[in-house]
Parts: sequence; C-alpha cells; structure tokens
Amino acid sequence: MEPDCQAILAFLETVHPYDTLPRDELAAVARSFRRMEFRAQALIYVHQTPLGGLYLIKQGAVEITDGNGGLVSLLGPRNSFGERGLLRDGLAATQARATAQTVCLVLPTPTFKRLIETYPAFERFFNRKRGEKVSTEIATQKVADLIARKPLSCAPETTVLTAARLMRDAHVSSLGVVDPGERLLGIVTQRDLSNKVLADGLPPDTAVAAVMTPDPISLPPTALGSDILHIMLEKRIGHLPITEQGRFVGMITQTDLTRFQAVSAAVLIRDVVSAETLAEMAAVTARIPQLLVQLVGAHHAHDVVTRLITDIADAVTRRLLVMAERALGQPPVPYLWLACGSQGRQEQTGVSDQDNCLILDDRVTAPDMDYFRALAKIVCDGLDACGYVHCPGEMMATSARWCQPLQVWRRYFHGWIDVPNPEAQMLASVMFDLRPIGGNGADLFTALQQETLRLASQSPIFIAHLLSNALKHTPPLGLLRGFATIRSGEHRNHIDLKMNGVVPVIDLARVQALRGRLGLANTRARLKAAEEAGMIAPGEARDLIEAYDLIAMTRLENQARLIKSGRAAENFLAPSDLSDFERAHLRDAFVVVRTMQSAIGHGRAVPG
Repeated sequence: MEPDCQAILAFLETVHPYDTLPRDELAAVARSFRRMEFRAQALIYVHQTPLGGLYLIKQGAVEITDGNGGLVSLLGPRNSFGERGLLRDGLAATQARATAQTVCLVLPTPTFKRLIETYPAFERFFNRKRGEKVSTEIATQKVADLIARKPLSCAPETTVLTAARLMRDAHVSSLGVVDPGERLLGIVTQRDLSNKVLADGLPPDTAVAAVMTPDPISLPPTALGSDILHIMLEKRIGHLPITEQGRFVGMITQTDLTRFQAVSAAVLIRDVVSAETLAEMAAVTARIPQLLVQLVGAHHAHDVVTRLITDIADAVTRRLLVMAERALGQPPVPYLWLACGSQGRQEQTGVSDQDNCLILDDRVTAPDMDYFRALAKIVCDGLDACGYVHCPGEMMATSARWCQPLQVWRRYFHGWIDVPNPEAQMLASVMFDLRPIGGNGADLFTALQQETLRLASQSPIFIAHLLSNALKHTPPLGLLRGFATIRSGEHRNHIDLKMNGVVPVIDLARVQALRGRLGLANTRARLKAAEEAGMIAPGEARDLIEAYDLIAMTRLENQARLIKSGRAAENFLAPSDLSDFERAHLRDAFVVVRTMQSAIGHGRAVPG
C-alpha cells in the first residue's frame, strides 16, 4: 500500500463509523479517498452546487453556514460534512469554508452510498431518519407499517434443505418463493417442511416448488391490519405474504401480531370508559408513565406514542363530561369541548398540563352560563386529579374568557388576526391548535375553523407577526459542535427539549398551516400537508420532518429513562447522558431546524 494510503488507513481507524468496517473493506475505502488542501478562508463548496463526495477533515478547521450566511457549525479533525446534500439530491445543503490551512479527505459519492447501503453502522451514523414504526392499534394500521423486517425469499428450485437452513439462520418460520423478478409464486413454511418433507420421507434435495403453497392469498401494503386479522381467522393461516403489483415485499405472521399487541393503550381506555368514580380514573392514568416506557422500549415512532397517550386524555375528558352531565342534567344548549396545546395537536407526552375551552351555541342565556361554569369545574378539576394539572396560564374552560358563545369566539379570532399584538401572538400559538373532544355541538367548530383559516391566510401582517414570534424559540446550538446548555439553576448543563427542541418546529408548522388553510392540528401532519401543497420544498420538508422525528423521539426516550429510574418525566436533558453518536445526530437535527428558521425568516422556502 502506498505511504499516503497507509496514512489515510491509520487515520480512518480512529474515525467512527469507519472503525467498524472489515479490514479489507477499510483498506479499499482508504484507497478511494481523494486528498484536498485548502488555504485559510478558501471556499470548499457553495450552497446548492454539486458535491464531489463526502468531506472528512484530516487537519484544520471548517466553517459551515446556511444558505443565508447564518453560522451552522465550526468543524475540526475527524468531523464529516456534506452528507445532507448527498443523501438528498447531490447538491450542497450548506456552504463550507476553511478557516485555517485545512486538509480534507473526499470520499466519492458512489462509495459513500454503497457503504450506506451495505453497512448498518454507516446508515445509522449518516442518515438521521428514524425508521417508521408500528402502532399497537393493529386493526387501524396500514399493513406497510406492520411489516417487521425485509422479506426473505428463495427461488422455486431451491432445495428444502437450503430453505430450512435459511429459516433457521434468519430465525423465521417461512420464506416467499419468487421468480427472478421477485414476483411471488408461493410460500413455504416450517410446517410444510415438517408435514410434507419429513413426514413423507422426501429427500433433502427436493425443490421447494414441490412442497410450497402456490399462489397464496396476499394483501397489498395499503391494506389495514383488520384485513390481516380477518383473513387469518377465516382461512386459519399463520403467514400472510404482502405483495405490491405481484412483487413480494413482506410477510406478516401471527407472531408479529402477538408482539405488536403486547402493549396497547386500548386497555387503559377501556378502564377509563368503565370507571364510575374519579378515583378509579386516576388509578388508570397513573399507569400512563409505565405505558410510555413500554411504548418507547418497543421502539414505536414518537407520533404513535404521543397519539396513544393523547387518546387516553381524550377518553378521560369525555368520561368526565358524561359524569358532569349525569350530575347536572342535560345541557341547556349545544356545546363543544375542545382541547388545545399538546392535547389539541395529539402530541401529549409524560409531561402534560391541560389546555381546553368551551364553545357554546349562540342561543345560550345568562342563566345557562351557570350550568357550563359548573360543567367546566367538574371536568377541569377531574383532569387535574387524573394528573393533567391545571394550566398555569388559566387557558381552561373554567376561565370565563374561554367559556363563551360562538359569536364571541368569532370576535376573538378576528381580533387576533386584525391586531396581532404580542398577546394575540401568544394566544394564537395555543388557540390555533384547537381540536374538538366532546359535547353535542360538533358543527360549532367547523365553520369557525374555515373562516379563521381564510382570514389568517389573507392577512400577510398577521402571518408575518406569527412567524416573527415563531422564530423566538431557537434550537440550543453551541458553535463548537456542542449545545448551548442552561447555565444556572435547577437545570444547569441541560437543554430544554420542549421549548428549544420541538416547539420551534411546532411553531413553523402552525404558520404553514395557517398560510395554506390546512385544517390540521398535528405538527407532523401539518408539515407533510405543507410539503404536498408545495409550500415547502420537498427536500427541505423531508429534512425538517426527519429532524423533528429525531428531536421528539429523543425527548420521549429521555422521559422514559427518567421514569425507569424512579423520577418524574420532564423535558430537560443533559447532553452528557447521550452517547457521542446520539449527541452528533441530535445536534444535526437542531442544525436542520435552525437552517429552516433562517430560510423562512429570509423569505426563502416560503412560496408566495
């Protein structure tokens, strides 16, 4: 090996994830690097220009800025850069400049992508995207979300001995039998090998085509979990192949379903619905922290976890409304109970207070208000007793301001849009996340929401003020590849994963929803809808969604860690509790959020 290659090899052995590569592969990779030198202040690449590969700093220092010139990072030896653009469209997502005499090693793009596809350590290190996880509510999930692993298959001429070994080594109980184009021809299971091969004394070189189940019933990835359950019960089968236009893409087994159903919010909701006393309900909600631990431990996606936890809060609210009406009698006029804040967005975690309000039919009279004040007190106090503490800002239906007829609510929203002062911006950040929960006046919100979205989208001044307010919450980024932690007090050396983590993304998504008249409250759904509506460039939308996923999941994982250690869940995280790998990717996610804030703040990525 040439001296230069030997020196690169020795350097790569000290850099993760190269240190995980087999020796022969690492040597080949070392030979593929191109050495480049840059003088101080020299541009390495410019924003939105084609990248030549992945850059790895061997010595020197590099300044990374976003498309608007905002500082993103200061990098040193062993730091990589350029991966975001390579994984997206091949164009630089940032600008890089050497701030000192610098030597970079450049890994060719094809080699970088091959390593990503071949070695899990590379894929995990450079790709921030968390894999889609499954929900415990199987019946309502798409089949694509229930597939546990990549499908294992064999050709029809494969011997039964080879098929048995494939199943044994992969710890699976079935194989798809496919043609060269991956079209499903049949399936072979361990039971087939037992009943049709061993029991009948067939030789081990028998082709699987002789014992497989040909042309098996299958489902597309877009089917629902309920379809799986029905077919398995009706046909008495334990393996169901999943095909897309005839191509074998996955296998669902009864074992998969059992694992998915092991943890479910359905049990807690059932117990809430059947509770007759407040004490019984409080006993149910006391189990939520353990549910959060189990859901996070099972690697469910953050939006699934928060949705399931919010579903319980919704059930508690509706049960309390039933109890209140039982105590007070039938309501004098139609009403609607709505949640806002995290419950409204269906994003509750292990730390949630209550934010709610009442919209009343315009026929309500002054004497009628006594009924609704009493109803609000029963429900809000009940929520508090169940762990959803009273809102410190009194954004609750017990406040006279938030228990009003529809015509008053219409004036509220008109006023916030017409005069977007600081209080209006603050209220908008909560009240524009409204979601109906219960009551008998479902139509009270629909027209109000449509009218509000129309007015907001037609008011550039209001949108500008709301955006300005949204940019006040910034990710906790330090300059030297670190975090800007809290400097004093109880949470010294911690970062706030709520206010400086998920809230910046929540705020950006809300602005886009109002601009685009998107009648959605959930943050992730708003971002995806904004992408589909062309309001955010596809690459930037994917980056932001993936960054949000990672930050939100880190928040839940931290809460689960605290609960398992016997402490109460909170939103503060000590970066020192994370591995180097986790810190690097969390910081990358914060960089994406700050870059998007900068782009939107400068009018880029916000089409008119």
